[in-house]
Amino acid sequence: MRGPSATTVTDVAEAVGITRRAVYRYFSSTEELFTAAAAVALDGWTERIEELTADMSDPTELLVEAVAHLIEGLPEEPLLLALFANDRTQLFSKGMVQPASIKRSRIVLEHTRIDWAALGYSGADLDDLLEILIRIVQSMLIAPSEPPRTGAELRAFLRRWIAPLITPGAG
Repeated sequence: MRGPSATTVTDVAEAVGITRRAVYRYFSSTEELFTAAAAVALDGWTERIEELTADMSDPTELLVEAVAHLIEGLPEEPLLLALFANDRTQLFSKGMVQPASIKRSRIVLEHTRIDWAALGYSGADLDDLLEILIRIVQSMLIAPSEPPRTGAELRAFLRRWIAPLITPGAG
């Protein structure tokens, strides 16, 4: 394949050995197909974040580590990197903050040891917290800092700006 910006439905159909009509039965455009592929790739990251944060009890450290892990690791994901590096970025970025993506992220937080409700985050407030965190990830992937931060520098930067979000009653 030539990357998402130069890939057509015909290319995809040929690559997987099916007809264009079969592809169009499930996806109305290459944008929709790549967005679906990205969602599958992100599902794998959801599992990784759950494993990474399973034993964490400090909400700030949990969120800092989850966000840092995504910022450091997503550029290594070939499909996601290709989506961020071309004209399909806007479509993919919009998909990251849609209700289905927020719900997927919310499930991860709800399965941690953190009592989010005690911190003032339940319902729409927890969704809002997730949206701002996802937007931080998006921003840092689309326009990485120059020079790049080390792992420790990234975590210190994130801690400075995420910690105030987790103040009890701030949600």
